[in-house]
Amino acid sequence: MRLSAFLVTLFLFTTLFSPSEVPMPSPEQATRAALDQFNDAFNRHDADRLAQFLTDDTVFEDTSPAPDGRRVEGKAAVVEFWRAWFARNSDARFDAEDTIVSGNRATVLWTYHKMRNGQPWHIRGVDVFTVRDGKVAAKLAYVKG
Repeated sequence: MRLSAFLVTLFLFTTLFSPSEVPMPSPEQATRAALDQFNDAFNRHDADRLAQFLTDDTVFEDTSPAPDGRRVEGKAAVVEFWRAWFARNSDARFDAEDTIVSGNRATVLWTYHKMRNGQPWHIRGVDVFTVRDGKVAAKLAYVKG
């Protein structure tokens, strides 16, 4: 009986929804979804989960050292960078002020919050992202001040 119920369900689904009618997300929707997942893992300080949302050849450009920052290349190196950063900044969080998406590119305006010398502290900045196949291929960070 289970098999016949499955076959009826399969028949109804394939009859009602042809492959051409199933809506596909736009490039902008796919980029925004990838960033939402990345940022959620980031703010949870979960480097292993973050790794799921990075391409193998991902690139991260840090804001320091001045003037040009440090470039970290490859998923393993980027994940290790974030793992160490999360350990040093356990109270840190990023709040997105605005996200501007165009195709597979996005600019995120953010505020970074943490405690410094026992006092609340923050800095504002911008990340420029490139997303490929639903994963972050590049995150280039810039700060004010």
